[in-house]
Amino acid sequence: MRKKIVVANWKMNKTVHEAVSFANEINKYQDFRCDVALCAPFVALSELRNVLDKRFHVGAQNIYFEEAGAYTGEISATMIKKFCRFVIVGHSERRQIFKEDDQVVNKKAKIALKHGITPIVCIGETLQERESGKTSEVVQRQILESLKDIDVTQIIMAYEPVWAIGTGRNATPEQAEEIHALIRRLIGSEKTRILYGGSVKPENAKGLMQQKNIDGALVGGASLDVKSFIGICQNA
Repeated sequence: MRKKIVVANWKMNKTVHEAVSFANEINKYQDFRCDVALCAPFVALSELRNVLDKRFHVGAQNIYFEEAGAYTGEISATMIKKFCRFVIVGHSERRQIFKEDDQVVNKKAKIALKHGITPIVCIGETLQERESGKTSEVVQRQILESLKDIDVTQIIMAYEPVWAIGTGRNATPEQAEEIHALIRRLIGSEKTRILYGGSVKPENAKGLMQQKNIDGALVGGASLDVKSFIGICQNA
């Protein structure tokens, strides 16, 4: 039985003070039956790990794929591994805004694993790709290339339909389950947890989590409000 996990992705939000305040609030809750992780901006990782209850995990939102060197502004796995259990790689915003392709995602996932950090590998199709009937093709390509030479039992997958991120639109539980089942067939692992990410809210979390192949949620906007995020965790 795969344990559910709910992952907050704060993106470029929250100061260190705000991150600590959030941690202090979530620390009060004892009744979560799922794993919980907070993926915060780099500047908050150290303080968040110090304040956050050990029941909860800290994660980063990105890393670079080199160990060290002349890469101004980048952060290496060695810099964050003391604080982080998880790191998000291949998020649609990294793919679209920063033009990171599957090969870059693959290298980031590998460097994370090398340093004992579990990568949360994101895949998903755009609205144009979905409406063109290319969802399965896109998902298969991203899996084959992003996970090349990687032990899939050591990672977490996240399916995030790009058309449902920050738009208020959401895949139905049945639509999400269809793609999650496809992903599970393609990776060939019953052990690997597969998360859904795309306008997850307390109101739709329970229906999503009840699906056979949906093992949790990667939560963006709704994770910025502690009460909303707690509601999602409780529905997991």
